[in-house]
Amino acid sequence: MKSIKQSYEIKAPIAKVWQALVDPDIISQWSENPARMDDQVGTEFKLWGDEIYGKNTKVIPERLLEQEWSDSNFSEPSLVRLELNEHNNLTTINLVQDNVPDDRVDDIDDGWKVYYLGPLKKFVEKG
Repeated sequence: MKSIKQSYEIKAPIAKVWQALVDPDIISQWSENPARMDDQVGTEFKLWGDEIYGKNTKVIPERLLEQEWSDSNFSEPSLVRLELNEHNNLTTINLVQDNVPDDRVDDIDDGWKVYYLGPLKKFVEKG
């Protein structure tokens, strides 16, 4: 098992970035797929037509979202940690995903860029 680490700087206030991470209506807009999500510990979420699913394990609003992530090919959940910080109206998201199957690391690393945090960044900065 491996880990993925990425960092994104988003030109927007932290409150707006947080909403784009946890509000299913906003997620549906930037992902172009239905979403089930909120900012409560224990929430079972589903993204991309239920292809990605899991549970919120720790939530500190506008600061931290920890989740168990799975798809139909995972033998056990992956652990995702999204930490947010803001300075001068610039929000940084630091992503760490642990317990990633060795043969899926490149795919999942690209997926964050192409389907998740990349589109979220474009959507939030656009406005």
